[in-house]
Amino acid sequence: MARAAEDLDSWLEPFLAALGHKKRRLWAPLYLRGLLGPSERKSLQPMAASLSLSGHDQLQHFIASPAWDDAPLWRVLAEQADRLVGGPKAVLVIDDTALPKKGTLSVGVARQYCGELGKRANCQALVSLTLAGREVPVPVGLRLFLPAEWTADPARCAVAGVPDEEVVARTKGEIALAGLDRIIAAGVRFGLTLADAGYGASAAFRQGLSEHGLTWAVGIPRNQKVYGADVQLVPPTGRQRRPAPDQEPRETEAVLAELPWRRVTWRHGTKGPLAARFAATRVRVGDGATWANNRHLPGDEVWLVGEWRSSGERKYYLSNLPPRTSLRALAAAIKARWVCEQAHQQLKQELGLGHFEGRSWTGLHRHALMTCMAFAYLQHLRLAGQHPARSGENTEPRSGTATIPNPASAAPRHHGAAVCRSRHAHPLPALPA
Repeated sequence: MARAAEDLDSWLEPFLAALGHKKRRLWAPLYLRGLLGPSERKSLQPMAASLSLSGHDQLQHFIASPAWDDAPLWRVLAEQADRLVGGPKAVLVIDDTALPKKGTLSVGVARQYCGELGKRANCQALVSLTLAGREVPVPVGLRLFLPAEWTADPARCAVAGVPDEEVVARTKGEIALAGLDRIIAAGVRFGLTLADAGYGASAAFRQGLSEHGLTWAVGIPRNQKVYGADVQLVPPTGRQRRPAPDQEPRETEAVLAELPWRRVTWRHGTKGPLAARFAATRVRVGDGATWANNRHLPGDEVWLVGEWRSSGERKYYLSNLPPRTSLRALAAAIKARWVCEQAHQQLKQELGLGHFEGRSWTGLHRHALMTCMAFAYLQHLRLAGQHPARSGENTEPRSGTATIPNPASAAPRHHGAAVCRSRHAHPLPALPA
């Protein structure tokens, strides 16, 4: 027990140095111990009881006070995550996670899709960024998405303590790209960025990833319009005022339906090989300038990939991985995204991400930060004893930009989808009581 406490204090040193203030340096470790402690409910009163405190007022003041800036702690968290799992073979997964809520007063709560319930429900939605390497996820960002009914009501936002500069309509993709700026500035290293169709359907989001110089693979809807890779622009004729493509764009589903589908095993899990049927071809996405009848000119050339699952469901993806990337590497890259669901599940079930009972912007984000710090510490315990050189992932020099993978090994072979499911998930280590 003494060694465990000493290890936690040592691990927290860079965070406490960023806090500076004496009282915050006292209450931050206590709050973290409350999240790591044995109480099933990680709201303030049960945590205060588990810490043998006379009340929870001081914890409340620490977590909800707008008097201090937690941005330095998010930066230290990003640096610690990079030290644990960062490197050219790491992936950064962009997703969102929902926290079901009752009532209408909690900041950002609205009726919207809730993945935890699988339907539209009253909830808060957080955009998440998760760094993962060697099948070990470490969340490095959680940011609240404000629905339109909130951004259109500044008075309601003011009551919930939303900063004035945040009362702006932003898409989840815009929030994610801003988070990318933050973690890249912190020197986090990764070779591939992944997102589902909720993000990948946006041309602005995909173009934002490319403008950051990132390699990416994202989900798309089945009706996404694409051109053949050989499409050409021909000079305008008649009433046309600009060059036009020499072929019509087609829907993704129709393009892939004509291709051969091949069974691909991307990983061997605890229950056997993880496999599905895949098809892929090079295309140019119809996301350029609008030219006629709301049709778009060809954009960049990328991979179009289809996945045909054993259930019969088909999913579709775009990726700017190099042209010579194998089908197996494409499949492994796409399936690596699911590791973030393990992190979401454990943040909620084991560390109480959704247990915060306050209603304020500051309190929610501060609580989310502390749960991410607790998660990172448990991953530190999990990886203890593994020499970095064994994986070769976090021995690379730090830099301010993401590392692009070598085309010859464009996607790590050891990532897979099933690691996030309960029967495959790696449990977080328990902290001694």
